[in-house]
Amino acid sequence: MTTDLLPLTWLYAPGDRPEVVAKALASGADVVLVDLEDAVAPHRKEYARSATADLLADAPPVPVHVRVNALDGPFCEADLKTLSPLRGLSGLRLPKVTSRSDVVRVAESAIPAEGGTIPLYALLETALGIERAYSIASSHRALRGISLGESDLRADLGVRDEAGLDWSRARLVVAARAAGLPPPVQSVFPDIRDVEGLASSCARGRALGFLGRSAIHPRQLPIIERAYLPTPAEVDSAEAVIRAAAGDPGAQALPDGRFVDAAVVTGARRTLALARRLT
Repeated sequence: MTTDLLPLTWLYAPGDRPEVVAKALASGADVVLVDLEDAVAPHRKEYARSATADLLADAPPVPVHVRVNALDGPFCEADLKTLSPLRGLSGLRLPKVTSRSDVVRVAESAIPAEGGTIPLYALLETALGIERAYSIASSHRALRGISLGESDLRADLGVRDEAGLDWSRARLVVAARAAGLPPPVQSVFPDIRDVEGLASSCARGRALGFLGRSAIHPRQLPIIERAYLPTPAEVDSAEAVIRAAAGDPGAQALPDGRFVDAAVVTGARRTLALARRLT
């Protein structure tokens, strides 16, 4: 991934399967998410941590984030102590965050070798986490993003269909924006064979304000990227807005009737930033 491009694809790989992680690193994903939590059985936790530490001893070819084990469980402390100093670590993903203190505790204990802070990403997977979304999103300067863990959230809420999560999704988007964080990344789509379902779900996520998506198989990556990249018509529209704003920085109406102000210009700039991936 070129570092000045916005990440759209985030591929999970189990930490106890180095061969799968290696394939993920070569898959074209913008970010690889090495999972030490749900994807790893308890008796494999120590091996997964050790294998991940070997991977991150040097800088990998793409950014690697690690989803550590449950913050209140027996493995997380060792995860943080072992991985935080490694130069190849680009971020930590924190599962089942329910309060700002969860984030603060990790930010203060996970210290990179050169000092400073490690970028943190909070996963909100419970009703309590959703209720505290803004408090969590604004908890610490090390926090760089929030996202949903929809499988656990669906079970917690007893939701049976997609529409039942839309309020929680919108709540997350608003909380991230209010805290000055980037738009959230969509949660994984669990059926790797349902290509049409994934594309439809991505379109829905984009309409709600998400940007990009986590994946569990490389075959999902091009579908996610295609869904989140602007269409030629959207690029043309954004370019027209930027041209108009350059000529007159104030609010104005374009010949096609669209009204242009500062907010519209900001959206156009983001569209063109994404469009750079097409060149």
